[in-house]
Amino acid sequence: MKSVTSVFWYSLALCIIVVLWGSFAPSNLEGFTSNVTTFISDTFGWYYLIIVMLMLIFCVYLIFSKYGKIKLGKENDKPEFSLLSWFAMLFSAGMGMGLVFWTTAEPISHAFTSSPGAELGSEQAINDGLKYSFFHWGVHAWAVYGIVALVLAYFKFYKDTPGLISATLVPLFGRNSMQGPAGKIIDTLAVFATVVGVAATLGFGSAQISGGLSYLFGTPGTFWMQLLILVIATILFICSAWSGIGRGIKYLSNINMGLAFILLLMLFLVGPTLYILNMFTHTLGSYVSDFFDMSLRLAPQDGEQRTWINNWTVFYWAWWISWSPFVGIFIARISKGRTIKEFMLGVLLVPAIVCFIFFAVFGVSALNLEQNGIATISEFALETSTFGVLNEYPLGMIMSIITLFVVAIFFITSADSATFVLGMLSTGGTINPKNAVKIMWGLMQSAVAAIIVYFGGTQGLQNMLIIAALPFSIVIILMGVSFFKSARKDQRHWRK
Repeated sequence: MKSVTSVFWYSLALCIIVVLWGSFAPSNLEGFTSNVTTFISDTFGWYYLIIVMLMLIFCVYLIFSKYGKIKLGKENDKPEFSLLSWFAMLFSAGMGMGLVFWTTAEPISHAFTSSPGAELGSEQAINDGLKYSFFHWGVHAWAVYGIVALVLAYFKFYKDTPGLISATLVPLFGRNSMQGPAGKIIDTLAVFATVVGVAATLGFGSAQISGGLSYLFGTPGTFWMQLLILVIATILFICSAWSGIGRGIKYLSNINMGLAFILLLMLFLVGPTLYILNMFTHTLGSYVSDFFDMSLRLAPQDGEQRTWINNWTVFYWAWWISWSPFVGIFIARISKGRTIKEFMLGVLLVPAIVCFIFFAVFGVSALNLEQNGIATISEFALETSTFGVLNEYPLGMIMSIITLFVVAIFFITSADSATFVLGMLSTGGTINPKNAVKIMWGLMQSAVAAIIVYFGGTQGLQNMLIIAALPFSIVIILMGVSFFKSARKDQRHWRK
């Protein structure tokens, strides 16, 4: 693998350390990550809320500013993918199976297990359950992805720099600095954050597939079953990665979005249709009216609510940040030829609206069952709650089987996209990394996922995400400043 850089070896060594640590001293790793996570959440919770809010403000500013007309590419460059394929790929990479995992589990948890503030099971708790789900999966998440993707696309396609995080910081620190040890550290951090973020999603996905198979067909819901699923999925997404971004990821993303919307429509029709429409409308209004309150809510005088915020909002903001180098590079790669205004409108609004629709249909269908005493969905494990909901409606088995396919394909496209991105980061920014490099990263991220699931399950995944996200959040801030400095300097080339 002559094309790999020192970033590849540094990143690989860091991941191997985590795998070995988790293999030989899992309780020690779990204790260490728990202590670090608690410290970060308690000490830097305010920082996460403010920084993500500032990222969103920056993205909205770009839409309406003079910079919105900058094309992410040369003057004659056209978009490589149709709007439909573009939306499908960025959505599959950006949310994927995490959306399928949480669409029922999160609203039910907020309403009946651990409320953000209201009495459990009350009307307010039920309304809050859906409202906070919209909040956690809405425009804040896509602002984090959008700013990283925009800066990368701008420097790669407009400025002709390598597709590396470090290359976007050259206007701030100089070329020599970013090609030296400092740049290597930044790119290594991006690789590690990507591996941890994707490993978390692979862990959630394997748990949901295992839980679904166990619920539907009685298979053993053990760690070894999850490991078998990881192995099979690893083989499949490596095969997909081998075929390239324009074939494997594109076709799988389009197929899966079609399946996901078929599933959505089926549940909408057989579920509480009118209740879904009413709750969607009401929650959208609550989301807008309480937007700033939720965005900056930290409950400094209420320990119970502060714990809830740490476990949910801070966790989600850390999740989006840890995923941002992966999703950002991937979205940048598929967005050549679009203007900044078109790019930001597409990235911020379309996926967020789709998330709202999914949460309304699946979440309200779940809430309806528990509200009316038909089924106690809150007693289900997170990974089986969706299957528990579908089982209570007509065509439940058919919808459950479709769900398994959707999760499995999201599993493959997310990991497939990640191997491509990790290959780019560890081979000097090449947009077509060698298959051997992609295979190596595919194996490594699956190994990290297996170790995290083994030593800590869902909590272990959350711990690793929050730890990996903190240092990379600083890099994102620097990327935004660097873009602004470079764009202002280049005004003479594009301003009318």
